[in-house]
Amino acid sequence: MREDSLKYMFSGTFPQVLAVLTCTVSAISDGMQYGWSAPVIPVLKHPDSPVKISESDEEWLESVYMLGGIAGLPVTIVLVDRIGRKNSMICSAMASLIGWILIGVGNTVEYLFVARFLTGLAGDVAFVAAPMYIAEIADKKIRGFLAGVIYLMMLVGILVIYSVAPFVPIYVSSIVGGIILCLQLCAFPYIPKSPYYLLSKGKYDKAKESLRKLRTNKDIDKEFEEIYSAVNRQKTEKGRPQDLILIKSNRKALIIMTVLNAAQHFSSISVILMNLHDILERAGSAFMSPTTSGIVFAAVMLIAATAADFFVDKFGRKILLTTSSLFTGLCLLVIAIYFTLQKMEYDVSNVSWIPIAAVMVYAAVFKYGLGMVPIVMTAELFPTKVKAMGMTISDAMYLLFALISIELYQSLSSRFGIDVPFYIFAASCLFTAAFSMLYIPETKGKTLEEIQFILKGEPFPQGEVPVNTEQNRNKLSSPLEAEFTSTHL
Repeated sequence: MREDSLKYMFSGTFPQVLAVLTCTVSAISDGMQYGWSAPVIPVLKHPDSPVKISESDEEWLESVYMLGGIAGLPVTIVLVDRIGRKNSMICSAMASLIGWILIGVGNTVEYLFVARFLTGLAGDVAFVAAPMYIAEIADKKIRGFLAGVIYLMMLVGILVIYSVAPFVPIYVSSIVGGIILCLQLCAFPYIPKSPYYLLSKGKYDKAKESLRKLRTNKDIDKEFEEIYSAVNRQKTEKGRPQDLILIKSNRKALIIMTVLNAAQHFSSISVILMNLHDILERAGSAFMSPTTSGIVFAAVMLIAATAADFFVDKFGRKILLTTSSLFTGLCLLVIAIYFTLQKMEYDVSNVSWIPIAAVMVYAAVFKYGLGMVPIVMTAELFPTKVKAMGMTISDAMYLLFALISIELYQSLSSRFGIDVPFYIFAASCLFTAAFSMLYIPETKGKTLEEIQFILKGEPFPQGEVPVNTEQNRNKLSSPLEAEFTSTHL
């Protein structure tokens, strides 16, 4: 990216960047929990492990994290609208901190089950509340970059746990995760709340003050009126669960996010993250140890996602999604063909480097688009009135398809061979490339209100938005605020 483009992109956005870095640092802890089982379970299976586990315990330690996330869905819907995005993230960080403490001091597997369930629940809340907050505070020119930061933080967490856990006692990882969360909890009081959320509660003055803190340009009247108009218009829309289906724009947003969340897992990301060592061992790749492979794989994903985060607001969402899906599918197809040749007893010893090369290329091409853009778009597509429900349902789809993809891989690979699920995953990626090109709208450089009109298939109303006046202030403070007060407070 050219220097002048970067300068324009970040000009006047320092308060937003600081707020986003502070609110997403807990995602490092969530990433550590997401990747925790891969390096830690071999440690727990060791004869001198401080916590003795059985074979069934191994499976539960992986799945209970996802079950915690599913259990967190109704909690998330309630929290983000009742106590707000910022306070929801505080609750999530506190729950994660308790989870790390239980892992650090626990001497039986039951402690680990409770900790994993609790951190799964906390992660669900955080990965809905944080993207909502980011989308509502960010300038449109940098919204894509800022929305992707949470995913970068999660990848940092995966890299940290892969790099630390195999070499130190279990409690050390807990100390690292706990310190990260304590840093966030100390910084949180200084973060402004979302202007959208404050306006939805009728808190006009606090919303304007929050926006002023988030902008270096103090002339915020026009932007504030745009936000006010958007909240006011969306307030007139119903916020019932069935409106996600009945209203065209909501329905399209839900379809897009369902397909993208399914595509992420049917591109085999959860399968590879949880079975990377086994896959490479089956392939006969002896170029790297399992520990080294995991570290390199996580590092490549982080580098690719970081690059994508800088380009998502320059090239747009569609092109990154389409090309990433296409190249990811080709990588998976190469892996599938290799295992087919191996199953047919061809001598593949001379090309045993192909699977590990394909997996590393996969890490790069998946993360620069298919692994990054959905988290950016999920907070852009739903209007304020149904944002909590829409994003929580999207998160539910993410967890559901994760479980389905893992079960599909285990079932098909044991019955028909490891190549069969990879052919299915490759086909899924190619379908996603076509879907992204033909159905998904480009949201780059659009305000959240403009995106709603794009989803509706209607032209965005042109003309100047009236600057703030005492009349508008009175309008918001009387009937609208009275309605918010009676409804929500």
